[in-house]
Amino acid sequence: MVRRTGAGRARRAAAVAVIAAGTMLAAPGTVLAAPGALPPKQPLTADLGTGGKPCASGAERPYVGSVPRLTARLYGPGGGQPGQANGVRGEFEAWWQGEGGAEERVTTTTTTMSDTAPFTWQLPDEIPDGAVVSWRVRAVNDAGASAWSSEGAGAPCEFVYDRTLPDAPVVTSSDYPDDNTWTPGVGVRGTFHVTARAEDVVAFSYSFIGGPLKTVQAGPDGSAEIRFLPENSGPQTLSVQAQDRAGNRGPRTSYTFRIAEGPAPVAQWKLADPAGSRSAAAETGAAARAGAGVTLGAPAPSGTPLTSTASLDGSGHGFLTPDAPVVTDTAKTFAVGGWVRPGRVDGTRTVLSQDAGTARAFTLGLTQAAGGPTWSFSVGGARVTGGLPETGVWAYVLGQYDAETGTARLYVNGRAAGEEVAAVPVAGAGAFQIGRARGAQGYRDRWQGEIGDVRAYDRIVVASEVKGLATRAARRLGHWALDTAPDGLAPEERGGAPLRLGPGASLYRIDDDPCDWLDPDCVQDSPLEMDGDGHLRLDGVSGHAATDAPVIDTSGSFTVSVRVRLTDDEPTKPMTAISQGGEHGDAFKVRYDPENSSWDLVMSHADEPGAPETVLRRIEAPDGNQGIGHRLTVVYDASVKEVSFYVDGVRFAEGGTADFAAAWKSTGGLQLGRGRTADGWGEYLHGAVDSVFAYEGVLSEGDIRQLPWLAAGR
Repeated sequence: MVRRTGAGRARRAAAVAVIAAGTMLAAPGTVLAAPGALPPKQPLTADLGTGGKPCASGAERPYVGSVPRLTARLYGPGGGQPGQANGVRGEFEAWWQGEGGAEERVTTTTTTMSDTAPFTWQLPDEIPDGAVVSWRVRAVNDAGASAWSSEGAGAPCEFVYDRTLPDAPVVTSSDYPDDNTWTPGVGVRGTFHVTARAEDVVAFSYSFIGGPLKTVQAGPDGSAEIRFLPENSGPQTLSVQAQDRAGNRGPRTSYTFRIAEGPAPVAQWKLADPAGSRSAAAETGAAARAGAGVTLGAPAPSGTPLTSTASLDGSGHGFLTPDAPVVTDTAKTFAVGGWVRPGRVDGTRTVLSQDAGTARAFTLGLTQAAGGPTWSFSVGGARVTGGLPETGVWAYVLGQYDAETGTARLYVNGRAAGEEVAAVPVAGAGAFQIGRARGAQGYRDRWQGEIGDVRAYDRIVVASEVKGLATRAARRLGHWALDTAPDGLAPEERGGAPLRLGPGASLYRIDDDPCDWLDPDCVQDSPLEMDGDGHLRLDGVSGHAATDAPVIDTSGSFTVSVRVRLTDDEPTKPMTAISQGGEHGDAFKVRYDPENSSWDLVMSHADEPGAPETVLRRIEAPDGNQGIGHRLTVVYDASVKEVSFYVDGVRFAEGGTADFAAAWKSTGGLQLGRGRTADGWGEYLHGAVDSVFAYEGVLSEGDIRQLPWLAAGR
């Protein structure tokens, strides 16, 4: 029960002998002590709280947006020491100035509880908006009452009740104006100025579409700045709310702006100039002079727009330079990168650098670590390393310095390599170098191998752009529709190697097996795929189909996909749907494992009996010759040493991807319906197979989902 009294009401001077649980305690008076008993100890202000905030007064008093719950730790005669718990009641009192300046005062008394428990009081809701509320507490037992927490060295606790919402703030930006114009902005940070329209605003809560809610503190003038790095083009909206001292958030201000693609590189050389050229034309910037150790017209990485590259011989004449800087201020954000294929991975070898007197401001290339060669990007004295350079293997490398965070990052084949490091840049207004780096005794750390599509940016290259620069389009090696097999050969649609049908394998076509669908004895296979009316039937004993030679280079990146339907309701043995291997094992195979009721991707680590295996598993019930089966897709990305397994176009977060650095080049043909075992060929599939695809390279997740439509020629 709570009692409220006005300022003009007389305070009771009579003592209260007993305070029943839950009853109201009157205005401060004297509690009579029983003979020989001891009253409680005075509460400490350090043990009091207002809505979770510590007791404070004056300029330090908290502001609250809702009527708070008061908390206190009270002490009996034993002072709350262990083994000396006492029952006490808490008497709370709060007051404020009401309308017309009259004081309003409320009190309450809790039930008797152990002094080891927290004592709380939820204040009444009628506290007026804007009121400065003071409160105090004391402990009471049958022997008497303690001193108030405000007496002696104590002081009343205070808070301000403020439920008035602040007005919506004002948002402006000269970098990204809200005026329907499109600003080149991907990778370019912009500043948004936020100004409060209320005096008590202490912070702003904000979010960008698709981003998390964040908070920025307001300055003394009630304003703040918000920095934003656009990672995608398109319309974007910044939503901001002002927040006052009480935690109240006002209405939102929505600020819409339009982001265009990021600015083009400040310098770019494709290095695809004709053989015999002595300079490299620039897409942006100045042409690059080529040393005598440079041969233009060298091979380019497949699956990229490049038609040729520059080959550097590693000698003192193997370099290209525009004889001018391309990163005009190395203290600001920049990025440099390109396609590279090392001819040697020993020592330290430079892809790109920029002179800084007799040193260099930054270098991108490869160096040696405890575990062998590694890609490297250095800015000033800081270096970030990661990834594994391989002789004769193409890689896309990019180094980036972010002046806002003061960190350097390295990307290899579209992914971050190593850990970003703090970097302090050095001034470097010297010439940009391709294939060498400046040292005290002249140029050094020369590159041997190919370099193509060199770019330099004066902004952040966001993750999606890095991935796009490093992407190599997959090249179709074969598609077998399995609709016909004249003379036992199922043709590849573009005239490639056919699949030769073995004993126990046959082509099934609905047109060749007509019957009345109203006849209950009519049994026909339903089509598995949309690219025809036929599929391959395998008997589970010896049935298979195979090419005479390997289709896929299993030591490099590849994608292979097949649709499979099992005939049995309860298979009793493992059955391989597709594989390609060597003399003793399979470089990869996809098989059904009846023990786990799962489709498994099995990657063998070597063409040796009993070699270790990496297995990715997806639980699936057997088909029992019903439905369209499952499309099973294997993707190996050699650039990042990673294998993925898709079932019906989905790569599952758990068990869908694994690191795999043990790829080897298989020598046998592509197999449907069987795989290598310790006893030779085995694991024959009892079921139907249709629409086989094989690609060199990594097919995108979107294309993997579209394979049924690709099969249909759509």
